[in-house]
Amino acid sequence: MKKQPTHRVITDYIKERYGAIARNGSVSGCCSTGCSCSAEPQDLDRLSSMLGYQQDDVLAGVGGANLGLGCGNPLAFAAIKEGEIVLDFGSGGGFDCLLARRQVGESGKVIGVDMTRDMVDLARSHAARLGYTNVEFIEGSIENLPIKDDSVDVIISNCVINLSLDKQKVFQEAFRVLKSGGRLCVSDVVATADLPQAIRDDLRLLAGCVAGAEHVQIIRHLLVDAGFISVRLFPKDTSREILSSWVPGSSIDQYVASYIIEAGKPQPLQAQN
Repeated sequence: MKKQPTHRVITDYIKERYGAIARNGSVSGCCSTGCSCSAEPQDLDRLSSMLGYQQDDVLAGVGGANLGLGCGNPLAFAAIKEGEIVLDFGSGGGFDCLLARRQVGESGKVIGVDMTRDMVDLARSHAARLGYTNVEFIEGSIENLPIKDDSVDVIISNCVINLSLDKQKVFQEAFRVLKSGGRLCVSDVVATADLPQAIRDDLRLLAGCVAGAEHVQIIRHLLVDAGFISVRLFPKDTSREILSSWVPGSSIDQYVASYIIEAGKPQPLQAQN
C-alpha cells in the first residue's frame, strides 16, 4: 500500500511549487506550476476570460501579477466598495489585490496574505511599481492569520482554501478577522463526489487545486459551524471548461467543480430597551 504523504510533506511541496511559479513567472507544466496539469503553456488572455475577468482587468497595469492560477474571479461577486478593507487569502502575485485596490480607492486598504515568501516578494514589487501605498502583502498562514480581530470588511480568495489541510480553522480565522456585517466571497474548487484515495494522495493534484477539495456540503457545514450566515455556494458556468484545461483528457469534472462561495458575519443583536 502506498504511504500517504504527511502534512509537512504536503505543505513543503505546495510551497516549493508555488515558489517556483513566482520565480519563473510561468503557468505551464504538469501540476508543477499551480492549478494546471496541462503540459502546454496557458494562454493567459483566454484563461483570464474563462475565469471571469474582463479585458480591462488584464490590461489595467497589473498584468504582470496575473499568473493564471485561479479558478474564478471573486471580485465579480464581492461588491467591494470605496473605503473598505479587503483581505485576500493566498494572494499569490497580487493580481486580485491590485484589482481590488482600484475598487477601494485611496481611502481603503487591501491586504494579501500568502505562505510563500517568493510570492509575497513578487506581489510587493508589483505594488511598488504601481505606487500603491495602501496595499500590503504579508507572509503568513491562512490557518493562523497575522490580522487583528474584527478589522476587515471583505475577504476574497481565488482557488487557495482547497490547498489548506485545516479548512475549519481557515473559516474560523475568517470569521475572527471580519468586522460585524463583513462578508466572505471566494472562488474555489470543491468536491461534488467522493474523491478516490489515489487522487487525494497525489501531490501533483494536491498542488494542482484538485486533490484537497472538500465536499460542497461539508464546506457549507464548516462555514455555519464557524458562525457565518447567508451561506451560498454555486458553480461557475465555466467550471467544466476550467477543469478540462487543467487536466486535459481526464474526467476530473466528475469529482470536482469551480464554485463561488459567499457568507456573512452577522451584526450584533441590538440591546433591548
